[in-house]
Amino acid sequence: MTFSRLISIGFGLGLLRPAPGTWGSAGAIVAGLAIDYYLGFWVLVAATVLVTGAGFWACAQELRDRPGADPSEIVIDEVAGQWLTLLFPAFAFWRMGLTDWAVAAYPGWVAAFIFFRLFDIWKPWLVGRADRRGDPAGVMLDDLWAGVFAGIAVILAAGFAHGVLM
Repeated sequence: MTFSRLISIGFGLGLLRPAPGTWGSAGAIVAGLAIDYYLGFWVLVAATVLVTGAGFWACAQELRDRPGADPSEIVIDEVAGQWLTLLFPAFAFWRMGLTDWAVAAYPGWVAAFIFFRLFDIWKPWLVGRADRRGDPAGVMLDDLWAGVFAGIAVILAAGFAHGVLM
């Protein structure tokens, strides 16, 4: 197995059935929360940038001879998008000085998972446009857009839940 294949399938998460994208997102949540809890917010930021760059590279390698393909076993895009979503609540808690939000504030990461899966499956607006590109970059970009929209949704939901936006 090539290194690009190993990265693209999320170190095996993409081989789980059914719904490999959901398994990729779930694995990303667990790993992202562990990174944030044990290593801190800024390491999660660096890891997100690193996995995003590795995802663009791995997708380009794995899909170079398959134009328009987006195989379900490629889940590095879900990992990158899910971690991008996690950065929104992680940043909010980091700014408040709360380092144990992964344990104490479970609605934040549950909302991040649910909103990301919603936007990744629904594919509204820029998410769908990126998905329709039909190239390896589009495989990554649709999940990154889903991550941005999901992250905004998490912050808005928290604002409503805590009465800030009422």
